[in-house]
Amino acid sequence: MGKQKKTRKIVEKRFAQMKKMISPNDSRIRPSERKGSSKKKPDPHSLKIREVPQSSSALFFQYNTQLGPPYHIIIDTNFINFSIKNKLDIVQNMMDCLYAKCIPYITDCVLGELEKLGRKYRVALRIIKDPRFERLGCLHKGTYADDCIVQRVTQHKCYIVATNDKDLKRRLRKIPGVPIMFVADHKYTIERMPDAYGAPKGAI
Repeated sequence: MGKQKKTRKIVEKRFAQMKKMISPNDSRIRPSERKGSSKKKPDPHSLKIREVPQSSSALFFQYNTQLGPPYHIIIDTNFINFSIKNKLDIVQNMMDCLYAKCIPYITDCVLGELEKLGRKYRVALRIIKDPRFERLGCLHKGTYADDCIVQRVTQHKCYIVATNDKDLKRRLRKIPGVPIMFVADHKYTIERMPDAYGAPKGAI
C-alpha cells in the first residue's frame, strides 16, 4: 500500500504543477493578450505588397555605367601587404593594369587596422601616407573594414575594390557592378571588368 500512496502523491504533485499554468483562453486574460486574437484572416481582395530592392541607376543590366577613368579604387589592408610581399608599386601597377589614371582610396578603418598591427606593418603605413592616396572618412565605430567597404560600394557604384581577402571577395561578388582587383602571379589582376589587362578568362 505504501508504494501506491507514494506514486499517487507524485502524480498529484505533477497535476498540481500543470494546473499552475493558465489556459490561453482563460477569462482572466484580456482579449488583446490572448493567443490567436491578433490573427486576422487575409483579405483576398486587398492588394499584395511585394518588397523589391531598388536597383542602382548606375547599372545598365549588369554593366556599371559609373566606372570610367580616372578609376577610384578602395584598398583593403591585406592588398597593401600582398603588394609589399610581391614588391609592387601600388599606383604604378594599378595604372599598368587598367591603362588609365587610378586614384587609390584608403578608409579610416583600414588605416586603423594597420596602426593596430603595430611596428611590423610600419612600411605599409608609410606607403598609404603618400599624398597620391586619398582618404575616406568613416562614421562607424571600430576598425573592421570589410563591412565598411561593402556598405560603401553598395551605396556608391563608382569604386573598384582592391583586396585579396576571400571572404570579402565572396561578399563583393554578390553586389552587381563592383569589380575586384587582386594580386596574382606578381601582378595586379581585375575581376568582373571587361577588356582588363591580365584578367583570367573566367574572371571577366
